[in-house]
Amino acid sequence: MRARSATIPPARAPKEPKLPKSLAAATEADTELAHDGKYLSLEYGQVTVTGDGAEDIEFERCRFNQTRFSGVTAHRAGFADVVFQGCDLANGRLFSSRIFNATVSNCRMTGLHMPEGGLRDVVFDGCRIDLASFRFTHLKDVVFRDCNLAESNFQQAELQNVRFERCKLVATQFSNVSMNAVRFAGCDLNGVRGITSFDGAIVSSADAMSLLHALASALGITIED
Repeated sequence: MRARSATIPPARAPKEPKLPKSLAAATEADTELAHDGKYLSLEYGQVTVTGDGAEDIEFERCRFNQTRFSGVTAHRAGFADVVFQGCDLANGRLFSSRIFNATVSNCRMTGLHMPEGGLRDVVFDGCRIDLASFRFTHLKDVVFRDCNLAESNFQQAELQNVRFERCKLVATQFSNVSMNAVRFAGCDLNGVRGITSFDGAIVSSADAMSLLHALASALGITIED
């Protein structure tokens, strides 16, 4: 990890999702995921979405309000121009899936498994995303704000213009991550793993102190009280 003196470009805000003014209410059939299913301009409320291995599904211009996806398994799922509010996605398994132009607020996502996927123009705000996995996933123009990401795994992921703001990142795994303009501000980074992959990161001075032990361990330095 190198200290950089070059001028730091301002972070680009993620694009906001574009939803139509009115959405059709999701029916019972819209909650049962099917192969090659297309779900367009729908409003999901306090319902449970089910699916065990559905492939190539697409959600576009949809709003999810307190919707339950907990335990859903899908392959190559796509979410574009969507809003999640107060949803439960805990232990969901979204293999090779992507989320574009989305806001995800106050959602429970503990244990979410999203390997080899793509996140672009997404804001996670006030979410519990601990023990989640984003291994080999490409994240671009993404914001994590006031989120609990403790013990999550970003191993081998590509992070470009990603911001972590006031997040809990205790024991989060960043081994072999590619970082380009990744910002950490007001975060708890104690016990973070993969400190040698922070080349390209922008860390506030206060956050840098919580990286001290991880950096010392990577360099073989023992810190005595």
